[in-house]
Amino acid sequence: MSPDVARPDDEAWLKRGRAALARADLAPRAASIGRVETIADGIARVSGLPEVRLDELLTFQGGRTGFALGLDAHAIDAVLLDDPVGVEAGSRVDGTGEVVRVPVGSGLLGRVVDPLGRPLDGGPPIVAEAHLPVERPAPAIIDRDLVGEPLETGLMVVDALFAIGRGQRELIIGDRATGKTAIAVDAIVRQKATDVISVYIAVGQRARAVERVIEAVREHGAPERCIFVVASAAAPAGLQWIAPFAGFTMAEWFRDRGGHALVVVDDLTRHAAVHRSLALLTREPPGREAYPGDVFYVHARLLERAAKLSAHLGGGSLTALPIAETDAGNLSAYIPTNLISITDGQIVLDTRLFAADHRPAVDVGLSVSRVGGKAQAPALHAVSGRIRLDYAQFLELEMFTRFGGLSDTRVRAQMARGARIRALLAQPRFSALRRVDQVALLAALTAGALDDLAIDRLTTLRARLPARLDATLPAVVEAVGHDGRIDEDDRAALVRAVAGLAATLVPECEPP
Repeated sequence: MSPDVARPDDEAWLKRGRAALARADLAPRAASIGRVETIADGIARVSGLPEVRLDELLTFQGGRTGFALGLDAHAIDAVLLDDPVGVEAGSRVDGTGEVVRVPVGSGLLGRVVDPLGRPLDGGPPIVAEAHLPVERPAPAIIDRDLVGEPLETGLMVVDALFAIGRGQRELIIGDRATGKTAIAVDAIVRQKATDVISVYIAVGQRARAVERVIEAVREHGAPERCIFVVASAAAPAGLQWIAPFAGFTMAEWFRDRGGHALVVVDDLTRHAAVHRSLALLTREPPGREAYPGDVFYVHARLLERAAKLSAHLGGGSLTALPIAETDAGNLSAYIPTNLISITDGQIVLDTRLFAADHRPAVDVGLSVSRVGGKAQAPALHAVSGRIRLDYAQFLELEMFTRFGGLSDTRVRAQMARGARIRALLAQPRFSALRRVDQVALLAALTAGALDDLAIDRLTTLRARLPARLDATLPAVVEAVGHDGRIDEDDRAALVRAVAGLAATLVPECEPP
Protein backbone atom coordinates (compact mmCIF):
# COMPACT_ATOMS: atom_id res chain seq x y z
CA MET A 1 0.00 0.00 0.00
CA SER A 2 1.29 3.48 -0.87
CA PRO A 3 2.38 5.55 2.14
CA ASP A 4 0.29 8.49 0.84
CA VAL A 5 -2.93 6.55 1.31
CA ALA A 6 -4.38 6.94 4.81
CA ARG A 7 -5.49 3.83 6.70
CA PRO A 8 -8.87 3.76 8.50
CA ASP A 9 -7.21 4.08 11.89
CA ASP A 10 -5.27 7.12 10.64
CA GLU A 11 -8.56 8.81 9.76
CA ALA A 12 -9.83 8.37 13.31
CA TRP A 13 -6.58 9.73 14.63
CA LEU A 14 -6.88 12.83 12.41
CA LYS A 15 -10.44 13.43 13.57
CA ARG A 16 -9.41 13.29 17.18
CA GLY A 17 -6.55 15.67 16.52
CA ARG A 18 -8.79 18.17 14.74
CA ALA A 19 -11.31 18.01 17.62
CA ALA A 20 -8.54 18.64 20.16
CA LEU A 21 -7.32 21.63 18.17
CA ALA A 22 -10.85 23.00 18.02
CA ARG A 23 -11.16 22.80 21.79
CA ALA A 24 -7.76 24.36 22.45
CA ASP A 25 -7.68 28.00 23.56
CA LEU A 26 -4.94 29.49 21.41
CA ALA A 27 -5.74 33.12 22.21
CA PRO A 28 -3.13 35.16 24.07
CA ARG A 29 -3.61 35.36 27.84
CA ALA A 30 -2.34 37.91 30.30
CA ALA A 31 -1.03 36.85 33.69
CA SER A 32 -0.10 39.04 36.65
CA ILE A 33 3.26 38.10 38.08
CA GLY A 34 4.36 39.89 41.20
CA ARG A 35 7.86 40.58 42.42
CA VAL A 36 9.18 41.13 45.90
CA GLU A 37 10.49 44.67 46.17
CA THR A 38 11.68 44.52 49.78
CA ILE A 39 11.37 42.08 52.66
CA ALA A 40 12.05 42.58 56.37
CA ASP A 41 10.58 41.43 59.68
CA GLY A 42 8.22 38.98 57.98
CA ILE A 43 6.66 41.67 55.77
CA ALA A 44 7.18 41.59 52.00
CA ARG A 45 6.51 44.57 49.79
CA VAL A 46 5.14 43.13 46.52
CA SER A 47 4.53 44.89 43.20
CA GLY A 48 2.87 43.73 39.99
CA LEU A 49 -0.34 42.22 41.38
CA PRO A 50 -3.01 44.89 40.88
CA GLU A 51 -5.93 42.41 41.10
CA VAL A 52 -5.05 40.91 44.48
CA ARG A 53 -7.70 41.39 47.15
CA LEU A 54 -7.34 42.04 50.86
CA ASP A 55 -6.48 38.87 52.86
CA GLU A 56 -5.84 36.91 49.63
CA LEU A 57 -3.41 34.01 49.90
CA LEU A 58 -0.14 34.55 48.03
CA THR A 59 2.50 32.00 47.05
CA PHE A 60 6.15 32.97 46.96
CA GLN A 61 8.94 31.44 44.97
CA GLY A 62 10.23 28.42 46.86
CA GLY A 63 6.84 27.36 48.22
CA ARG A 64 6.43 29.97 50.97
CA THR A 65 2.98 31.44 51.58
CA GLY A 66 1.59 34.72 52.88
CA PHE A 67 -1.50 36.87 52.76
CA ALA A 68 -2.20 40.43 51.67
CA LEU A 69 -2.54 42.65 54.72
CA GLY A 70 -2.33 46.12 53.13
CA LEU A 71 -3.16 47.35 49.63
CA ASP A 72 -1.58 50.46 48.17
CA ALA A 73 -1.99 51.94 44.73
CA HIS A 74 1.18 50.37 43.37
CA ALA A 75 2.19 47.68 45.88
CA ILE A 76 0.97 45.14 48.43
CA ASP A 77 2.13 44.57 51.99
CA ALA A 78 2.15 40.80 52.44
CA VAL A 79 2.62 38.97 55.73
CA LEU A 80 4.54 35.72 55.45
CA LEU A 81 3.09 32.61 57.06
CA ASP A 82 6.33 30.65 56.81
CA ASP A 83 9.99 31.16 57.52
CA PRO A 84 11.19 33.84 55.08
CA VAL A 85 14.31 31.84 54.15
CA GLY A 86 14.58 31.84 50.35
CA VAL A 87 12.33 34.86 49.86
CA GLU A 88 14.35 37.85 48.72
CA ALA A 89 14.04 40.94 46.58
CA GLY A 90 13.14 39.94 43.04
CA SER A 91 11.45 36.65 44.01
CA ARG A 92 8.31 35.76 42.12
CA VAL A 93 4.91 36.09 43.80
CA ASP A 94 1.59 34.74 42.53
CA GLY A 95 -1.93 35.41 43.70
CA THR A 96 -4.14 32.40 44.30
CA GLY A 97 -7.56 34.05 44.27
CA GLU A 98 -8.28 32.29 47.57
CA VAL A 99 -8.22 33.35 51.21
CA VAL A 100 -6.33 31.48 53.93
CA ARG A 101 -8.08 28.20 54.70
CA VAL A 102 -7.53 25.58 57.40
CA PRO A 103 -8.52 21.92 57.63
CA VAL A 104 -11.52 21.06 59.80
CA GLY A 105 -13.08 17.84 60.96
CA SER A 106 -12.78 15.09 63.53
CA GLY A 107 -9.31 14.23 62.22
CA LEU A 108 -7.96 17.18 64.21
CA LEU A 109 -9.07 15.77 67.57
CA GLY A 110 -6.19 14.85 69.81
CA ARG A 111 -3.66 16.62 67.61
CA VAL A 112 -1.24 19.51 68.09
CA VAL A 113 -1.20 21.66 64.96
CA ASP A 114 -0.07 25.07 63.81
CA PRO A 115 -2.66 27.67 62.68
CA LEU A 116 -2.56 26.26 59.12
CA GLY A 117 -3.41 22.77 60.36
CA ARG A 118 0.06 21.33 59.90
CA PRO A 119 0.99 18.71 62.56
CA LEU A 120 3.44 19.72 65.27
CA ASP A 121 3.22 16.47 67.26
CA GLY A 122 5.13 14.26 64.84
CA GLY A 123 1.98 12.39 63.83
CA PRO A 124 0.63 11.63 60.36
CA PRO A 125 -0.81 14.33 58.12
CA ILE A 126 -4.24 15.63 59.07
CA VAL A 127 -7.15 13.95 57.31
CA ALA A 128 -9.51 16.87 56.79
CA GLU A 129 -13.20 16.65 56.03
CA ALA A 130 -13.15 20.15 54.55
CA HIS A 131 -11.06 23.31 54.31
CA LEU A 132 -12.75 26.48 55.53
CA PRO A 133 -11.62 30.14 55.58
CA VAL A 134 -10.09 31.41 58.81
CA GLU A 135 -12.22 34.56 58.53
CA ARG A 136 -15.90 33.64 58.71
CA PRO A 137 -18.90 35.83 59.48
CA ALA A 138 -20.46 35.63 62.92
CA PRO A 139 -23.96 34.11 63.14
CA ALA A 140 -26.73 36.62 62.56
CA ILE A 141 -29.03 37.62 65.41
CA ILE A 142 -31.92 35.64 63.90
CA ASP A 143 -29.72 32.52 63.87
CA ARG A 144 -28.90 32.71 67.58
CA ASP A 145 -30.69 31.32 70.59
CA LEU A 146 -30.73 32.36 74.23
CA VAL A 147 -27.79 31.27 76.34
CA GLY A 148 -29.39 29.09 78.98
CA GLU A 149 -27.39 25.88 79.26
CA PRO A 150 -24.45 25.87 81.69
CA LEU A 151 -20.87 25.14 80.74
CA GLU A 152 -19.46 23.87 84.00
CA THR A 153 -15.82 24.41 84.89
CA GLY A 154 -15.73 22.32 88.06
CA LEU A 155 -14.55 25.38 90.00
CA MET A 156 -17.05 26.39 92.66
CA VAL A 157 -16.05 30.05 92.60
CA VAL A 158 -16.96 30.18 88.90
CA ASP A 159 -19.93 27.82 88.67
CA ALA A 160 -21.63 29.15 91.79
CA LEU A 161 -20.88 32.88 91.54
CA PHE A 162 -20.16 33.62 87.87
CA ALA A 163 -21.86 30.88 85.91
CA ILE A 164 -20.80 30.51 82.28
CA GLY A 165 -23.34 29.45 79.65
CA ARG A 166 -22.77 27.57 76.45
CA GLY A 167 -22.39 30.22 73.77
CA GLN A 168 -21.08 32.88 76.16
CA ARG A 169 -17.84 34.89 75.96
CA GLU A 170 -16.26 35.17 79.40
CA LEU A 171 -12.96 37.03 79.71
CA ILE A 172 -10.27 35.75 82.11
CA ILE A 173 -8.10 38.71 83.03
CA GLY A 174 -5.35 39.45 85.52
CA ASP A 175 -1.69 40.23 85.97
CA ARG A 176 1.06 37.92 84.86
CA ALA A 177 1.41 34.66 86.83
CA THR A 178 -1.90 34.85 88.68
CA GLY A 179 -3.42 31.60 87.40
CA LYS A 180 -5.32 32.71 84.28
CA THR A 181 -4.28 29.74 82.19
CA ALA A 182 -4.85 27.41 85.16
CA ILE A 183 -8.56 28.34 85.27
CA ALA A 184 -8.89 27.78 81.52
CA VAL A 185 -7.11 24.42 81.68
CA ASP A 186 -9.29 23.30 84.60
CA ALA A 187 -12.33 24.19 82.47
CA ILE A 188 -10.94 22.07 79.60
CA VAL A 189 -10.23 19.16 81.94
CA ARG A 190 -13.79 19.34 83.34
CA GLN A 191 -15.20 18.72 79.85
CA LYS A 192 -13.89 15.16 80.12
CA ALA A 193 -17.28 14.26 81.57
CA THR A 194 -19.35 16.29 79.07
CA ASP A 195 -20.04 16.37 75.33
CA VAL A 196 -18.00 19.55 74.75
CA ILE A 197 -15.06 19.63 72.33
CA SER A 198 -12.20 21.87 73.55
CA VAL A 199 -9.85 23.95 71.41
CA TYR A 200 -6.81 25.52 73.10
CA ILE A 201 -5.13 28.31 71.10
CA ALA A 202 -1.68 29.47 72.18
CA VAL A 203 -0.64 32.87 70.80
CA GLY A 204 2.90 34.04 71.46
CA GLN A 205 3.41 31.75 74.47
CA ARG A 206 6.68 30.15 75.48
CA ALA A 207 7.08 26.63 74.16
CA ARG A 208 7.57 25.21 77.66
CA ALA A 209 4.35 26.83 78.91
CA VAL A 210 2.40 25.29 76.03
CA GLU A 211 3.96 21.90 76.74
CA ARG A 212 2.79 22.09 80.35
CA VAL A 213 -0.78 22.80 79.24
CA ILE A 214 -0.78 19.87 76.80
CA GLU A 215 0.74 17.54 79.41
CA ALA A 216 -1.87 18.60 81.99
CA VAL A 217 -4.76 17.90 79.62
CA ARG A 218 -3.27 14.56 78.61
CA GLU A 219 -2.83 13.53 82.24
CA HIS A 220 -6.09 14.77 83.72
CA GLY A 221 -8.49 15.41 80.84
CA ALA A 222 -9.63 13.84 77.58
CA PRO A 223 -7.01 14.82 74.97
CA GLU A 224 -8.79 12.76 72.32
CA ARG A 225 -11.54 15.40 72.40
CA CYS A 226 -9.22 18.40 72.30
CA ILE A 227 -7.43 20.35 69.57
CA PHE A 228 -4.26 22.30 70.36
CA VAL A 229 -3.51 25.17 67.97
CA VAL A 230 -0.03 26.48 68.71
CA ALA A 231 1.63 29.64 67.40
CA SER A 232 4.47 30.05 69.87
CA ALA A 233 6.57 33.16 70.41
CA ALA A 234 9.09 31.78 67.89
CA ALA A 235 6.46 31.38 65.12
CA PRO A 236 6.19 33.95 62.31
CA ALA A 237 4.03 36.94 63.16
CA GLY A 238 1.57 36.01 60.43
CA LEU A 239 0.88 32.64 62.06
CA GLN A 240 0.40 34.27 65.45
CA TRP A 241 -2.06 36.72 63.92
CA ILE A 242 -4.28 34.13 62.25
CA ALA A 243 -4.10 31.60 65.12
CA PRO A 244 -7.29 32.71 66.98
CA PHE A 245 -9.27 32.90 63.75
CA ALA A 246 -8.05 29.46 62.66
CA GLY A 247 -8.94 27.94 66.04
CA PHE A 248 -12.44 29.39 65.91
CA THR A 249 -12.94 27.96 62.42
CA MET A 250 -11.93 24.49 63.64
CA ALA A 251 -14.38 24.77 66.55
CA GLU A 252 -17.21 26.09 64.38
CA TRP A 253 -17.19 22.89 62.34
CA PHE A 254 -18.43 21.01 65.43
CA ARG A 255 -20.86 23.77 66.41
CA ASP A 256 -22.45 23.89 62.96
CA ARG A 257 -23.20 20.15 63.22
CA GLY A 258 -25.13 20.51 66.45
CA GLY A 259 -22.17 19.91 68.77
CA HIS A 260 -20.74 22.03 71.53
CA ALA A 261 -17.25 23.54 71.61
CA LEU A 262 -15.14 25.49 74.08
CA VAL A 263 -12.39 27.76 72.76
CA VAL A 264 -9.61 29.11 74.99
CA VAL A 265 -7.45 31.90 73.49
CA ASP A 266 -4.20 32.32 75.43
CA ASP A 267 -3.91 35.21 75.10
CA LEU A 268 -5.44 38.17 73.25
CA THR A 269 -3.06 40.70 74.79
CA ARG A 270 -0.19 39.12 72.88
CA HIS A 271 -2.38 38.91 69.79
CA ALA A 272 -3.03 42.66 70.06
CA ALA A 273 0.73 43.25 70.33
CA VAL A 274 1.31 41.21 67.15
CA HIS A 275 -1.42 43.19 65.40
CA ARG A 276 0.22 46.43 66.50
CA SER A 277 3.62 45.25 65.22
CA LEU A 278 2.22 44.31 61.82
CA ALA A 279 0.33 47.59 61.59
CA LEU A 280 3.42 49.66 62.38
CA LEU A 281 5.53 47.67 59.89
CA THR A 282 2.95 48.30 57.16
CA ARG A 283 2.89 52.02 58.01
CA GLU A 284 -0.67 52.21 59.34
CA PRO A 285 -1.29 55.33 61.41
CA PRO A 286 -0.93 54.55 65.14
CA GLY A 287 -3.56 55.46 67.71
CA ARG A 288 -3.84 55.05 71.47
CA GLU A 289 -0.81 53.22 72.92
CA ALA A 290 0.44 52.90 69.30
CA TYR A 291 -2.32 50.39 68.46
CA PRO A 292 -4.02 50.87 65.09
CA GLY A 293 -7.58 52.09 65.06
CA ASP A 294 -9.03 48.73 64.01
CA VAL A 295 -7.73 46.66 66.96
CA PHE A 296 -11.17 46.77 68.59
CA TYR A 297 -12.81 45.56 65.39
CA VAL A 298 -10.30 42.72 65.02
CA HIS A 299 -11.17 41.25 68.42
CA ALA A 300 -14.88 42.07 68.14
CA ARG A 301 -15.31 40.18 64.88
CA LEU A 302 -13.40 37.26 66.39
CA LEU A 303 -15.34 36.95 69.64
CA GLU A 304 -18.73 37.59 68.01
CA ARG A 305 -18.33 34.17 66.40
CA ALA A 306 -19.03 32.59 69.80
CA ALA A 307 -22.75 31.90 69.94
CA LYS A 308 -25.55 29.49 70.77
CA LEU A 309 -27.27 28.58 67.52
CA SER A 310 -31.03 28.31 67.22
CA ALA A 311 -32.80 24.95 67.09
CA HIS A 312 -33.40 25.05 63.32
CA LEU A 313 -29.61 25.29 62.83
CA GLY A 314 -28.92 22.33 65.09
CA GLY A 315 -28.69 24.04 68.48
CA GLY A 316 -24.89 23.84 68.66
CA SER A 317 -22.82 26.26 70.70
CA LEU A 318 -19.36 27.78 70.76
CA THR A 319 -18.19 29.16 74.09
CA ALA A 320 -15.14 31.45 74.24
CA LEU A 321 -12.79 31.94 77.20
CA PRO A 322 -10.34 34.59 75.99
CA ILE A 323 -7.46 35.45 78.30
CA ALA A 324 -5.99 38.93 78.71
CA GLU A 325 -3.08 40.18 80.77
CA THR A 326 -3.04 43.40 82.76
CA ASP A 327 -0.15 45.46 84.05
CA ALA A 328 -0.24 46.15 87.80
CA GLY A 329 -3.95 45.36 87.88
CA ASN A 330 -4.83 48.20 85.52
CA LEU A 331 -8.20 47.20 84.06
CA SER A 332 -8.59 50.60 82.41
CA ALA A 333 -5.78 50.07 79.90
CA TYR A 334 -6.68 50.09 76.22
CA ILE A 335 -6.82 46.37 75.39
CA PRO A 336 -8.44 45.27 78.70
CA THR A 337 -11.22 47.85 78.35
CA ASN A 338 -11.78 46.81 74.74
CA LEU A 339 -12.11 43.15 75.66
CA ILE A 340 -14.29 43.84 78.70
CA SER A 341 -16.71 45.77 76.50
CA ILE A 342 -16.81 42.99 73.89
CA THR A 343 -17.29 40.01 76.20
CA ASP A 344 -20.26 38.95 78.35
CA GLY A 345 -18.40 39.24 81.64
CA GLN A 346 -14.97 38.85 83.15
CA ILE A 347 -13.24 36.74 85.79
CA VAL A 348 -10.68 39.04 87.39
CA LEU A 349 -7.68 37.51 89.17
CA ASP A 350 -5.96 39.36 92.00
CA THR A 351 -2.22 39.31 92.67
CA ARG A 352 -2.61 39.67 96.44
CA LEU A 353 -4.99 36.71 96.66
CA PHE A 354 -2.59 34.62 94.62
CA ALA A 355 0.33 35.58 96.85
CA ALA A 356 -1.78 34.70 99.91
CA ASP A 357 -2.20 31.18 98.45
CA HIS A 358 -5.93 31.65 97.86
CA ARG A 359 -6.37 29.92 94.51
CA PRO A 360 -8.14 30.39 92.19
CA ALA A 361 -7.33 34.00 93.01
CA VAL A 362 -10.68 35.34 91.77
CA ASP A 363 -11.60 38.86 92.85
CA VAL A 364 -15.29 38.42 93.68
CA GLY A 365 -15.91 42.18 93.77
CA LEU A 366 -14.63 42.91 90.26
CA SER A 367 -15.69 39.72 88.50
CA VAL A 368 -19.08 39.43 86.83
CA SER A 369 -21.04 37.26 84.42
CA ARG A 370 -23.70 39.03 82.37
CA VAL A 371 -25.50 35.72 81.84
CA GLY A 372 -25.13 34.43 85.39
CA GLY A 373 -28.12 32.65 86.89
CA LYS A 374 -29.86 32.29 83.51
CA ALA A 375 -27.26 29.68 82.58
CA GLN A 376 -27.07 28.05 85.99
CA ALA A 377 -28.60 24.71 86.91
CA PRO A 378 -31.73 25.33 89.04
CA ALA A 379 -30.37 23.28 91.94
CA LEU A 380 -27.13 25.25 92.05
CA HIS A 381 -28.92 28.56 91.54
CA ALA A 382 -31.17 27.84 94.52
CA VAL A 383 -28.31 27.30 96.97
CA SER A 384 -25.86 29.95 95.68
CA GLY A 385 -28.15 32.96 95.76
CA ARG A 386 -26.77 34.60 98.93
CA ILE A 387 -23.21 33.28 98.81
CA ARG A 388 -21.78 36.21 96.86
CA LEU A 389 -23.50 38.78 99.07
CA ASP A 390 -22.45 37.04 102.29
CA TYR A 391 -18.88 36.75 101.04
CA ALA A 392 -18.74 40.44 100.04
CA GLN A 393 -20.03 41.45 103.48
CA PHE A 394 -17.43 39.20 105.11
CA LEU A 395 -14.60 40.85 103.18
CA GLU A 396 -15.83 44.28 104.23
CA LEU A 397 -16.17 43.25 107.88
CA GLU A 398 -12.75 41.64 107.81
CA MET A 399 -11.22 44.93 106.74
CA PHE A 400 -12.86 46.85 109.58
CA THR A 401 -12.20 44.26 112.28
CA ARG A 402 -8.46 44.52 111.71
CA PHE A 403 -8.56 47.65 113.87
CA GLY A 404 -10.36 46.11 116.82
CA GLY A 405 -11.86 43.01 118.41
CA LEU A 406 -15.15 41.28 117.65
CA SER A 407 -17.48 42.18 120.49
CA ASP A 408 -20.77 41.42 118.72
CA THR A 409 -21.88 37.79 118.66
CA ARG A 410 -23.69 38.28 115.34
CA VAL A 411 -20.56 39.75 113.77
CA ARG A 412 -18.46 36.86 115.05
CA ALA A 413 -20.89 34.37 113.53
CA GLN A 414 -20.88 36.26 110.25
CA MET A 415 -17.10 36.28 110.20
CA ALA A 416 -16.98 32.54 110.89
CA ARG A 417 -19.43 31.87 108.06
CA GLY A 418 -17.44 34.10 105.68
CA ALA A 419 -14.19 32.34 106.52
CA ARG A 420 -15.79 29.03 105.58
CA ILE A 421 -17.09 30.46 102.31
CA ARG A 422 -13.57 31.58 101.47
CA ALA A 423 -12.18 28.15 102.31
CA LEU A 424 -14.75 26.45 100.09
CA LEU A 425 -14.05 28.79 97.18
CA ALA A 426 -10.34 27.96 97.36
CA GLN A 427 -9.82 24.83 95.31
CA PRO A 428 -6.73 22.82 94.29
CA ARG A 429 -5.99 22.33 90.62
CA PHE A 430 -7.43 19.33 88.79
CA SER A 431 -9.94 18.65 91.56
CA ALA A 432 -13.12 19.49 89.69
CA LEU A 433 -16.36 19.29 91.64
CA ARG A 434 -19.48 17.84 90.11
CA ARG A 435 -22.70 19.81 90.15
CA VAL A 436 -24.14 17.69 92.97
CA ASP A 437 -20.98 18.15 95.06
CA GLN A 438 -21.24 21.93 94.79
CA VAL A 439 -24.96 21.87 95.59
CA ALA A 440 -24.36 19.71 98.67
CA LEU A 441 -21.53 21.88 100.00
CA LEU A 442 -23.39 25.17 99.51
CA ALA A 443 -26.64 23.79 100.93
CA ALA A 444 -24.80 22.50 104.00
CA LEU A 445 -23.02 25.82 104.43
CA THR A 446 -26.31 27.74 104.27
CA ALA A 447 -27.94 25.35 106.75
CA GLY A 448 -25.06 25.77 109.22
CA ALA A 449 -23.92 22.17 108.96
CA LEU A 450 -20.29 23.28 108.60
CA ASP A 451 -20.22 25.80 111.44
CA ASP A 452 -18.61 23.36 113.91
CA LEU A 453 -16.02 22.05 111.48
CA ALA A 454 -12.54 23.53 111.61
CA ILE A 455 -11.63 25.45 108.49
CA ASP A 456 -8.53 23.37 107.88
CA ARG A 457 -10.75 20.25 107.63
CA LEU A 458 -12.87 21.61 104.77
CA THR A 459 -10.32 20.44 102.20
CA THR A 460 -10.58 16.89 103.52
CA LEU A 461 -14.38 17.12 103.57
CA ARG A 462 -14.46 18.28 99.95
CA ALA A 463 -12.15 15.47 98.84
CA ARG A 464 -14.19 12.72 100.58
CA LEU A 465 -17.65 14.06 99.68
CA PRO A 466 -18.05 12.60 96.14
CA ALA A 467 -17.50 9.03 97.30
CA ARG A 468 -19.86 9.61 100.26
CA LEU A 469 -22.67 10.89 98.03
CA ASP A 470 -22.21 8.11 95.49
CA ALA A 471 -22.48 5.52 98.26
CA THR A 472 -25.42 7.00 100.20
CA LEU A 473 -27.49 9.02 97.71
CA PRO A 474 -26.99 7.60 94.21
CA ALA A 475 -30.50 8.56 93.10
CA VAL A 476 -30.02 12.20 94.11
CA VAL A 477 -26.61 12.28 92.41
CA GLU A 478 -28.19 10.99 89.20
CA ALA A 479 -31.12 13.42 89.36
CA VAL A 480 -29.01 16.52 89.95
CA GLY A 481 -26.51 15.51 87.29
CA HIS A 482 -29.23 14.76 84.74
CA ASP A 483 -31.62 17.72 84.83
CA GLY A 484 -30.06 19.98 87.49
CA ARG A 485 -33.21 20.10 89.61
CA ILE A 486 -33.72 19.22 93.24
CA ASP A 487 -36.64 19.21 95.66
CA GLU A 488 -36.64 20.05 99.35
CA ASP A 489 -36.40 16.44 100.46
CA ASP A 490 -33.34 15.78 98.30
CA ARG A 491 -31.77 19.01 99.48
CA ALA A 492 -32.28 18.01 103.09
CA ALA A 493 -30.78 14.59 102.35
CA LEU A 494 -27.69 16.23 100.87
CA VAL A 495 -27.32 18.44 103.96
CA ARG A 496 -27.58 15.40 106.23
CA ALA A 497 -24.95 13.56 104.18
CA VAL A 498 -22.52 16.48 104.45
CA ALA A 499 -23.26 16.92 108.15
CA GLY A 500 -22.65 13.23 108.78
CA LEU A 501 -19.32 13.38 106.97
CA ALA A 502 -18.37 16.55 108.86
CA ALA A 503 -19.15 14.84 112.15
CA THR A 504 -16.57 12.17 111.40
CA LEU A 505 -13.95 14.86 110.86
CA VAL A 506 -14.58 16.92 114.01
CA PRO A 507 -12.62 14.62 116.37
CA GLU A 508 -9.65 14.78 114.03
CA CYS A 509 -9.33 18.52 114.57
CA GLU A 510 -9.65 18.48 118.37
CA PRO A 511 -6.43 19.05 120.30
CA PRO A 512 -4.90 15.99 122.00
